[in-house]
Amino acid sequence: MANSLIGRDIAVDLGTANTLVYVRGRGVLVDEPSVVALDEEAFQLKAVGHEAKQMLGRTPDGVIAVRPLKDGVIADLDATELMLRAFIQRVHRRRYFAKPRMIICVPSGCTVVEQRAVKEAGFQAGGRQVHIIEEPMAAAIGAGLPIHEATGNMVVDIGGGTTEVAVISLGGVVTTLSARTAGDEIDQAIINWMKKEHSLLLGDRTAEEIKIQLGTAYPRAEEKSGDVRGRDLVSGLPRTVKVSEAEIRRAIEEQVHSIIDAVRSTLDQTPPELAGDIMDRGIVLTGGGALLGGLDDRLRHETGIPVHISPDPLRSVAIGAGRCVEEFDALSQVLVADRRR
Repeated sequence: MANSLIGRDIAVDLGTANTLVYVRGRGVLVDEPSVVALDEEAFQLKAVGHEAKQMLGRTPDGVIAVRPLKDGVIADLDATELMLRAFIQRVHRRRYFAKPRMIICVPSGCTVVEQRAVKEAGFQAGGRQVHIIEEPMAAAIGAGLPIHEATGNMVVDIGGGTTEVAVISLGGVVTTLSARTAGDEIDQAIINWMKKEHSLLLGDRTAEEIKIQLGTAYPRAEEKSGDVRGRDLVSGLPRTVKVSEAEIRRAIEEQVHSIIDAVRSTLDQTPPELAGDIMDRGIVLTGGGALLGGLDDRLRHETGIPVHISPDPLRSVAIGAGRCVEEFDALSQVLVADRRR
């Protein structure tokens, strides 16, 4: 009972595209885009999350909408602190009680300096203790993999900024690879393709919508097509172009290939016994990128290994970090150890 008075512990999946906050005993309570809108003069928060994302590319003078994380790490520390604090205040209202213990997820390739920035943001946002967990480990726990057993589990977490590939056994990461090719790069590839092939300029949000509607990594029996609206680079006027799934697949081929390469090179560094386990158990895909149409079929085709998509790919990391909050003593060894300065 004493614990409920101390302030509820929380886990934060601080993602490039979305930030999720898991509150102990209550589950995921915040699931919003990692975007903040700021007043440039006073550096004050105007909006955060969904509301701020609506403003991307549409703000008047004096207001800027930014994504404070890039490639899975903090690019703008002050904006990240403001965003974190805003999200945490939504779930942790009682300021006069003690501060919560926090677990924050970071990409596996995160440097000590980047980890320190994440911790700093956690303390500034009101954390009593701030612990760090690597994203692939949190994703594996969230996907329900038996991480403590002596078998190899391979998890591929494709987020907005990074793709994390890891082989986990006996509660630790055996081999890992963090590639900076993920959802944002795929959006950018669509923007570049439309510019080059159709002389059409798109915004980031439109590109993301196209990826969700028409993005595929493997041919399907019935291919869809859709209209894309943007600005004509020649006339400067708005124009609509019809594109097919096959064309978008060509546009993002290089990025999909990089993700598959990351999986291949991780398999290449995996000890043979664990590689045998992975052949039996398969690869688990998590993160928003796992929802790219046919990516599981493509990976299966290229590696010959069974591929499964985690039950709730967008929330796997937050749920896994949340499990660490719920069973802190049992799972504390999977957290990143404090490195002394």
